[in-house]
Amino acid sequence: MLNHIVVEGPIGVGKTTLTHRLAGEFGFDSLLEQPTENPFLERFYDNPEQFALQTQLYFLFQRVKQLRTLGQNDMFSRGVVSDFMLEKDPLFAELTLESDELELYQQVYQALAPQVPVPDLVVYLQAGHETLQRRISRRGVQYEKKIHPDYLLSLSDTYSRFFLNYYNAPLLIVNAENLNFLDNEDHFALLVAQIKSSGAGRQYFNPLI
Repeated sequence: MLNHIVVEGPIGVGKTTLTHRLAGEFGFDSLLEQPTENPFLERFYDNPEQFALQTQLYFLFQRVKQLRTLGQNDMFSRGVVSDFMLEKDPLFAELTLESDELELYQQVYQALAPQVPVPDLVVYLQAGHETLQRRISRRGVQYEKKIHPDYLLSLSDTYSRFFLNYYNAPLLIVNAENLNFLDNEDHFALLVAQIKSSGAGRQYFNPLI
């Protein structure tokens, strides 16, 4: 039985859009990242070397606090779909932090990570680098315009390597390159059917559309 679904993937792949749609489809609550609340994020994109650690620690504490609420306010009684998982936090840290900063971050992460629940299903959205850039440009978030293409490419590669070896929860890998879950009801219906039939282990969703 699915009570906690996570939608994950790199920036611009459509996590939040799909999270909203799945929450509505299943009658679940949605739990969303709040990047605009991070006071360091825009400064990080302007000056990554100076603001990487502050940005990363803020996100870590924020995400742990959000995920802790799952067990505290009975969200699981009706299910929840979230657009992030805690295990993705170190991916960003490894890309942006210097070695001594990363060591400090890892100590904090190891102390906090056991306090959050494991999802029942992770939906990992994949798309090509150019597609991600195009979607980011289209949605027009001001601070995202400062994301360097090389950083986005490195992030996509890091996600791919991470999920290649991810076995903590059932995993559905979705090729979202040509899928539109917001405007195309057929695309969304096919994915929902796949999610409802998902079992243990690793599965793939790559319809010929």
